[in-house]
Amino acid sequence: MSENKNLIVAIGLSLSILFGFQYFYEGNKPKPVAVVKESTAPTPSQDNKEVLTPARLLTREQALALHKRIPIKTPKVVGSINLAGARLDDLSLKQYHETSDPKSPEITLLSPKQSKDAYFIDFGWLGTAKFPDATSIWSVKNPETELTPTQPVTLTWDNKEGLRFERTISVDENYLFTVVDRVTNDAQADIQLKAYSQVTRIGKPATSGYYILHEGAIGVINGRLNEVDYDKLIKENSIQQTTTGGWLGFTDKYWLAALIPNQKTATHTTFNGQEKGGIFRCHVEYDGQTLKPGQTLEQTQYAFSGAKVLSLLDGYEQKLGFNRFDLAVDFGWFYFLTKPLFYILEFFHQLLGNLGLAILLLTVLVKILFFPLANKSFKSMARMKILGPKMELIKQRYAHDKVRMNQELMDFYRREKVNPVSGCLPMLIQAPIFFCLYKVFFVTIEMRHAPFYGWIHDLSAPDPTSVFNLFGLIPWNPPSALMIGLWPLLMGITMILQQRLSPQPNDPVQAKMMLIMPIMFTYLFASFPAGLVIYWAWSNILTIAQQALITRKAEKQALVEIIPPKRKAPKTKL
Repeated sequence: MSENKNLIVAIGLSLSILFGFQYFYEGNKPKPVAVVKESTAPTPSQDNKEVLTPARLLTREQALALHKRIPIKTPKVVGSINLAGARLDDLSLKQYHETSDPKSPEITLLSPKQSKDAYFIDFGWLGTAKFPDATSIWSVKNPETELTPTQPVTLTWDNKEGLRFERTISVDENYLFTVVDRVTNDAQADIQLKAYSQVTRIGKPATSGYYILHEGAIGVINGRLNEVDYDKLIKENSIQQTTTGGWLGFTDKYWLAALIPNQKTATHTTFNGQEKGGIFRCHVEYDGQTLKPGQTLEQTQYAFSGAKVLSLLDGYEQKLGFNRFDLAVDFGWFYFLTKPLFYILEFFHQLLGNLGLAILLLTVLVKILFFPLANKSFKSMARMKILGPKMELIKQRYAHDKVRMNQELMDFYRREKVNPVSGCLPMLIQAPIFFCLYKVFFVTIEMRHAPFYGWIHDLSAPDPTSVFNLFGLIPWNPPSALMIGLWPLLMGITMILQQRLSPQPNDPVQAKMMLIMPIMFTYLFASFPAGLVIYWAWSNILTIAQQALITRKAEKQALVEIIPPKRKAPKTKL
């Protein structure tokens, strides 16, 4: 009776762990928030003079047509610069689509203020004089000018009171914009002014809702990573810090819009969020300066708006000194393991041309690296299997004295040179790598929509098949809870085969739990990225082959050591 109670408790505990993992690591996708657009709020650009209700919002195409624009054309982005405010508010990513179908719409990152889900970047000056704001129409010498990696654009604006403004915008072949602002004082008096830059996001975006993924305000300030989700930003309203170097912006799972100020100049940073209108901003402001008559003041700033490709982020950090720019990718606590693992996987990907094959090769490499530990573990398990009857005799002899029984078993293990927990070593060895791979597949843009063979078209997404519709043979789409694909099923089968090769526990409760574990893991892994499931299944297959060979040899050796062969009696001479 007590064994049944223990079994029930063990199953309950296991289910708690299972669903707890799903809650914290998988999470529940929140419903999109219905947002009322922009309300009044103070801003350096004076861009909140009216409230835009949903009824007054324009389509994106209508909003883009309100003002003249300078086209942006690069190998990776397409969009335009709004001459009203010289604002970056139109940007789409040419290489990324909403789904794995290449014919699906391109990812739209920046959108103008008057449209739904507005998202834009401003640069400018603050001071007591008349400065350009979001309504100021900038001029360009050649209306046919296009912003390309080889052709910057220079815009001008005159306040008609002695101040002339010039803005040169350039873009590289990726996602980095360089903005050089100049202001010339032709007046007769000193002018007090300071440069600023700002990212504005109107409307609280729907986030993935995963515990291990940050989406919201982000930045490296004073050398430390700062992460603030949208709800906390609304609660805090304003978070202000002063820093030299670093960057700040808003991050989604795969995309980033960030400001990178001068890395050698002290700047004042602000994260701001307001619930009314759902307005979120990150703001960079420099110390004030005096511009004397006849002088020109210049300020260079950067803006990144695009995909969080790790090699690009590392490149900007190395070439331009952007402090810890790679932290835009949420590798989490195990950053020191996850990032190198990603680069190894990416190297294999470039070598083999397929991410799935790269996973298989990485698994082989892991097995080779940890072969000495696995070999030791399997040998110990083989000895445990042979010594099982002797251990059972000890348990029966001291069944009524648990303390004495444990003491005798420990002495027995020490005498026979076996480790009772050796069977856990392979699992413990894989655990850190498994978690790091989970992060790699979950957060890196490089894994997004990466195909394998057969029915796997996106290794970062769960296996799309289900055993409950016979893997697509039955025209029925099961609910998400019943989406147990072929690869998770294969992984569960390999777990069962692996258990058969391991010493079976004498405790009936433990034995029943061992039978349940493959089922639980199959269900749990069904919601994991397919690439991770492939890794685990392939790892199990290699482990089975490795364990079968090592165990067979180790058992023969253990039999000789534990049960020495009888010596033949010497022949007597007649």
